[in-house]
Amino acid sequence: QLHSDVDQGDGNIKYVLSGEGATSIFIIDENTGDIHATKRLDREEQAYYTLRAQAVDRLTNKPVEPESEFVIKIQDINDNEPKFLDGPYTAGVPEMSPVAFEKMDTLTLSAEEEEVMHQISGQSSLGFACPQDTFLIHATLRIGQVTATDADDPTYGNSARVVYSILQGQPYFSVEPKTGIIRTALPNMDREAKDQYLLVIQAKDMIGLMGGLSGTTSVTVTLSDVNDNPPRFPRSKELDFETKSSYNLRIEVTNKNNDTQYMNLGLFSDTTAVKIIVEDVDEPPIFNSPVNRMVVSEEAKIGTIIGTVAAHDPDASNSPIRYSIDRNTDLERYFNIDATTGVISTAKQLDREMNAVHNITLLAMESYNPTQVGKGIALITVLDVNDNAPMFAIEYETFLCEHAQPGEVIQTISAVDKDEPPSGHRFYFALTPETASNLNFTLRDNKDNTASILTKRSDFRRQEQSIYKLPILIVDSGTPSLSSTNTLTIRVCDCDTDGTAQSCNAEAYILPAGLSTGALIAILACVLTLLVLVLLIVTMRRRKKEPLIFDEERDIRENIVRYDDEGGGEEDTEAFDMAALRNLNVIRDTKTRRDVTPEIQFFSRPSFKSIPDNVIFREFIWERLKEADIDPCAPPYDSLQTYAFEGNGSVAESLSSLESLSTDSDQNYDYLSDWGPRFKKLADMYGNNSEDSIFS
Repeated sequence: QLHSDVDQGDGNIKYVLSGEGATSIFIIDENTGDIHATKRLDREEQAYYTLRAQAVDRLTNKPVEPESEFVIKIQDINDNEPKFLDGPYTAGVPEMSPVAFEKMDTLTLSAEEEEVMHQISGQSSLGFACPQDTFLIHATLRIGQVTATDADDPTYGNSARVVYSILQGQPYFSVEPKTGIIRTALPNMDREAKDQYLLVIQAKDMIGLMGGLSGTTSVTVTLSDVNDNPPRFPRSKELDFETKSSYNLRIEVTNKNNDTQYMNLGLFSDTTAVKIIVEDVDEPPIFNSPVNRMVVSEEAKIGTIIGTVAAHDPDASNSPIRYSIDRNTDLERYFNIDATTGVISTAKQLDREMNAVHNITLLAMESYNPTQVGKGIALITVLDVNDNAPMFAIEYETFLCEHAQPGEVIQTISAVDKDEPPSGHRFYFALTPETASNLNFTLRDNKDNTASILTKRSDFRRQEQSIYKLPILIVDSGTPSLSSTNTLTIRVCDCDTDGTAQSCNAEAYILPAGLSTGALIAILACVLTLLVLVLLIVTMRRRKKEPLIFDEERDIRENIVRYDDEGGGEEDTEAFDMAALRNLNVIRDTKTRRDVTPEIQFFSRPSFKSIPDNVIFREFIWERLKEADIDPCAPPYDSLQTYAFEGNGSVAESLSSLESLSTDSDQNYDYLSDWGPRFKKLADMYGNNSEDSIFS
């Protein structure tokens, strides 16, 4: 702000600004002298601006004071990540290089540097387990050096102080944190076992502390050969019909112990020719490359072609090849392969955050002999796109003391993002437009992927409002950028003098006056008791079961007749037709209501064949069962039905009075008169002239 001593605040003075960026980058309020920037400034583009300002009379436009010149210096923030301008790198080192230790003199480190060295000691070649004035350093072989540059101001803060670390390549190699020198970390690396290593080196500013920006580069290290293997004869040789189908050998046999007296007989040796013919066998197809590396973007559409694999039949028949994917290695079926051409394409939407690398097994099968199957590997790396919005790093629990003062930091927040941009994350924090002008809290972006929440006033009271919900907007630096709104819950608490929250309950302030805690507990206990009693009563009433069949609607299946006198049973003819229970051959209507008293029918007794009792009883029960099954009035539940059946094989025939009148038997029953008064009725019915006595 500019202010002239001549300005009395009456509006007669006007302020004018000129120089670099005047009116385009910087403007001045002609009434108050306040200078404002109209756009975002970048120190890396221009670090200084020279401006001139003057106070003039508003009416005459003449200067009232000499012109003043001043310089605006742009203060740096950490907004540039380190970059490897010469990467990617290549380097070479002889195999079997040794690793030793060398004693060095005192090395003085600042406390900050020593802390960083301890944090990354697992990634560097330094050790710290030595006396105070000495330490050991690996006398490892230097294989190269990487250098990263940071465009931020090296004279201000730690924004341009870079520390190197190794992300990929351990434990074989290490990098010195301050210099970027790469060394071997393990001895006896064998070129014959592995001849090339891919290292990923990271450079991080802010001397490697949390919140710093980082950049990476790759270093390909190749092991050069040394003569470390003595010659060896091969123990055996594999035969390959396609390479050589036959071998011609000349074999000589010699007598090592010769008797000189027989030397005149000639040489004691002989030779012969042996031809070995290699037989052809059917071999499985072979992939041209055992491991096929491919890359695909996670936003690739379904059907996008990723790459092509090829295999061939090593046999002379050169059978056509059909390709497929071992679905045990691609259970979600993310990929397809053309059976004829070997073209691999996407079959589902990919998500790098779920699976960054897919390792699938490819199968190549001979068309002429499907039992011959060769295998290959496809390593498909999914490239990241910015498809995940940032969010709170954790679920924050924020407490605000009632006696907090304006401008007090009550919470520091940070964010996380599932994406992995090559240059690292950069998050921007702000309050949502709806809450930016609230009177309670404000937000300050710390420019290091964190933000601070500050109070704008004092005198917070729990009884007025115990919880505040503060929506916070977080934006990432991806292309295109994504954002999310996260809600910070702020709880007003009663705190001690040290600012430690003691109680955050607002309910204690709204309890009705005159009711103690014990009284409230007693009231609640009474209410619960009444509820339990009501539930018990309702449950007991619901459990009362009504009779399955009412008396007036009861469907009588059987009838048990009880007599109060010891005689006179023969005169009871109003009950059921018991002849139906005895005689299986009597024709009956299965639909007849059996709860209605049937009329007594007199008919002649039919003649029966003598059938074994067990057969009769079985047929009788079977008939009763069928009758019950087709009875529409039978209950839907199981019921026990009891029948009285004496069979029809008795020599004396049935004693039932229901068929006595219709019998044609000429049996003499006169002896019944001799059995006493209890059998008098039977004697009258079956004795002589019984028919006349009944119907007279």
